[in-house]
Amino acid sequence: MSIKQSLWCVMVLLFTQQLFAQNSRADSLRGSLRIERTCYDVKTYDLHIRVDTLGRGITGSNRIGFVALSDFTTLQVDLFSNMEISKITSQGNELKFKREFNAVFVEMHNEIKAGDKNSITIYYSGKPIVARNPPWDGGFTWQKDSNGKMWITVSCQGIGASLWWPCKEDAADEPDSMNIHCNVPKGMRCVANGREKEASMKEDGTTTYNWAISYPINNYGVSINIGDYVQWHDTYHAADGDSLALDYYILSYNLEKSKAQFEQVKPMLACYEKYLGKYPFWNDGYALIETPYLGMEHQSGIAYGNKFKKGYAGMDRSGLQLPFDYIIIHESGHEWWGNSVSSKDLADMWIHESFCTYSEAIFVECMYGYDTAMTYVNAMRGTVANQSPIIGTYGINREGHSDMYVKGMLFLNTLRHVIDNDELWWPMLKNMSDTTFKYQSLDYTDVVKFFDEKSGMKLDGVFSQYVKHAALPEFRYKLKRKGGKYQLLYRWNAQVVDFNMPIDIFVAEKKQRLYPTSKWKKISLAMKDPNEFRWDEKLFYVRVKRY
Repeated sequence: MSIKQSLWCVMVLLFTQQLFAQNSRADSLRGSLRIERTCYDVKTYDLHIRVDTLGRGITGSNRIGFVALSDFTTLQVDLFSNMEISKITSQGNELKFKREFNAVFVEMHNEIKAGDKNSITIYYSGKPIVARNPPWDGGFTWQKDSNGKMWITVSCQGIGASLWWPCKEDAADEPDSMNIHCNVPKGMRCVANGREKEASMKEDGTTTYNWAISYPINNYGVSINIGDYVQWHDTYHAADGDSLALDYYILSYNLEKSKAQFEQVKPMLACYEKYLGKYPFWNDGYALIETPYLGMEHQSGIAYGNKFKKGYAGMDRSGLQLPFDYIIIHESGHEWWGNSVSSKDLADMWIHESFCTYSEAIFVECMYGYDTAMTYVNAMRGTVANQSPIIGTYGINREGHSDMYVKGMLFLNTLRHVIDNDELWWPMLKNMSDTTFKYQSLDYTDVVKFFDEKSGMKLDGVFSQYVKHAALPEFRYKLKRKGGKYQLLYRWNAQVVDFNMPIDIFVAEKKQRLYPTSKWKKISLAMKDPNEFRWDEKLFYVRVKRY
C-alpha cells in the first residue's frame, strides 16, 4: 500500500469513527435518562399548530406543564434540528436554550425546587421530515386524494414525535392529558386524538379544530390527519351496559365502503373486552381515521389505510381465508398493548408488538375457535429469522428485531401452553392489561416478575431465551429400541444456562408432558414404531433435532 493510500485509509477511518461517535451521542441524548430529563415529570401538553399546505410547513407552540422531581435549573426537551425554535418562555420570562443534535437544553429563569409546578412554552416552525415509506419510515405525508384535494397525515413510531412537535421524548413519561389545536385552510378538516371540543372559523378563512385527550398518551400515539373527511357515528355497548362512542372519519367518496367494512369493529371490541378488559380510553371514544398509509395505532384515533380490504392490504398471510380486516384487528389491539400498557424504553417495543400480535390470535380464537387460532398462530412461523433478539438496547433509542411480531406471538402461545392452565392464563393476561399495568409504563423485568408471580412458576429462563437471545431452544432427542419398547433420551440445548421448560409429546397419539433440562434424561415409551412419537409443534415454538 502506498503512502497516499495509507493516508486515505486513515482519513476514512477517522471520519467513520467521528460519524459513529456523533450518531452514538445523538442516540444517547434521545434514548438515555439524563438528569435534565429525570428532574421533571410531564403532566400536560397544550399543542397549537398551523399547517401550511402549500409550503408543507408548520408553525406552532407547545406548552409543557410539569412537576419538578428534584431541584434543577436546566431541563431537556426534544425537537429535530431541522425545526427552528424562535423562543422559549416560562411565566413571562424568555429563557435561554442551546441545542445538541435534536436535544434542546433549556435554562430556567430561577432554580426549580422539587415539588414545584411549572411550565415552559416552546415556539417553533419549520418543514418536518417527509415520510418516504410511511408508516415504517416516519414523517409527514403530503398527498392528494382521488378528488385532487390535499390529504395530510403524520406517523412517527420509532423515529419520534419530536420530528414535528417539541416534547420530552422519553417513553416512560407520558402526560396525564393533552390538548391539540390544529389550524387548517378553508374547506379542510383536522382530525386528531381524543374528543373534538370545538371548531372555530378565523377571519382569514381558516379553521382551528380543538381536540382534548383525557388519558395518558405516548408521544408517537399523537397524530393529526387533515383532509376532506366526512364523519359517521355508531355506538358499542359493553357487557356491563356502558356505551362507547365509535366515530369514523372517511374521505367523502369512501363513506359507503366504510359502513360495510367497519361492521367488524363491534365484535372485535367484544372479544378484546372479554379477554383483555374494556376498551381502555372509554371517555375519549374509539375512532378509525382513513389515511394514505396502511395503519398506525394512534391512541383513540387509529390510522386506517387498508383500503377496505380483507387481510393485510388484500393479502391473506395466514392462508385461512378468514374474513377480517387485519389493520382494524391489529391496530385496535394496540389500544391495550402499546397505548394503555406501554414500554419505558424503545428497547422494549417487543412488549407492544408481541402482545398486540398475540391479540390477533385472541380475536381468532374468540371468533373461530381454538384449533383455528392455533393454525393462525403458526401460519407465518416460516417468516421468523431468529437471527437477532427481539429486545433492543436500552438508553440509545434502539428497538429489537422485527421478529418481535410473529416470534413474539409464537412465544406467548408457547408460554400459554407451558403454563398449561387456561383458567389461570386468561385472567392473568386480563389482569396485566386491565389492572396491574393499565395506563402504566413497564420494562422486561416488570413483565417477567408479573408472570412469575401470577403463574407461580419460575419463567425467567424461558423469557430470557425467547426475548434476549436470537436462537430458539433446541429439543434434542434420541430413540433407542430396547426389547419391545423404545427408550427416549432428551435434553434442551439453549443459550440460557440450565434452561428448563416443559414440552408436550405424543406417543401413539397419547399426550405426555416432559420436563427436559440441559442434561440428558431418559424415559421408556410404550410404542412399537418410532413414527408413533411426535412433539406438539403447534403449541411449542422450538427447534427439534434427533440424534
